[in-house]
Amino acid sequence: MFVQVIEGRVSDREGLHRQMEQWQRDLRPGATGFLGSTAGVTDDGDGIAFARFESAAAAKANSERPEQGRWWAETEKCFAGDVTFTDSEDVETFLGGGSNDAGFVQLMRGSADRDQLHALDAGFEKVAGSWRPDLIGGLRIWTGPDRYTEVNYFTSEAEARQGEKKEPPSELAAQAADFEKLMANVEYRDLRDPWLY
Repeated sequence: MFVQVIEGRVSDREGLHRQMEQWQRDLRPGATGFLGSTAGVTDDGDGIAFARFESAAAAKANSERPEQGRWWAETEKCFAGDVTFTDSEDVETFLGGGSNDAGFVQLMRGSADRDQLHALDAGFEKVAGSWRPDLIGGLRIWTGPDRYTEVNYFTSEAEARQGEKKEPPSELAAQAADFEKLMANVEYRDLRDPWLY
């Protein structure tokens, strides 16, 4: 899987939402290899979108379409200032990956040792269904040897906040200290009204 992360300060939230809807309606049919996208605007006005393609080649072919160029020229007007693009083919999914059923999406950005993170993942996935049924899927996009952006999909924000307060089950107790250490320097961004395609 290939993911492109698009970020920038938004000056026209409704305009950006309209552009995303227009892309789905008019451009998606011709976007070979497109798997889906998650987008939205944080409370403090940052626009974030994750576009998923089968491969980097499919994403490149899409970006080279003339209609894509015209669409982006209009979409760019919804941002104030520069927009950054981060590409990665180093993508992991968990609990089935992204979900269009999510009512709330949370981004986590941090750094970690991969092996340690994978060990924590394995322990979590065994108990996720009973301990955190509010978490219905996720993606981890590696943007460097130890840098990642994680996209977590929840049933709703209220249920996610409730889930955060739950004590971990006893089988995760041994990993709790490692998890706390890992989360200490993580940056969180919330999409309370996610646009899911």
